[in-house]
Amino acid sequence: MPKFIFPLDGVLRQRKQVEQQRQRELAVLQGQMARHQAELKAINDAMAAVTSDVRSNRLVGRLDLGFLAAHRRYEGSMQRKGMAIVQRMAVVQRDLEAAQKLLADAAKARKVIEKLRERQHERWAIEQARKEQAELDEMGMQLSYRNAIEADAIAEGRDEPEPAS
Repeated sequence: MPKFIFPLDGVLRQRKQVEQQRQRELAVLQGQMARHQAELKAINDAMAAVTSDVRSNRLVGRLDLGFLAAHRRYEGSMQRKGMAIVQRMAVVQRDLEAAQKLLADAAKARKVIEKLRERQHERWAIEQARKEQAELDEMGMQLSYRNAIEADAIAEGRDEPEPAS
């Protein structure tokens, strides 16, 4: 049986590669976002722990104003660091959305070619079935003709059928 050959196989392979590249780019950006989120969470957790420590241990008895001022500077520093991370996250989020759109476009382009391949394969299969049926019909006709010739020969009392001219 003949093999189906899709003339745009190279295009399909190329579109799959583009889609995979877009997936890799998206994964890199998602990794960056996850790192930023983890960094922000670590800052948040550290600030919460330090603030809890100050409230429970440093605000009883004699107050150390130098320590409290240093704590205030630390809080300000952590807030600035947190804001910087949030700004970087906003940039990465914008890039993530763009990468997701590019991935969706690449997937759509690949699916268009795959759909075309499916349709051409269906047409090819129908054509192959039609050709096969025509061959079977031809063989059936030849067999019927040969049987009819043999039946005529037997009816006329001949042992051998006459060759068809």
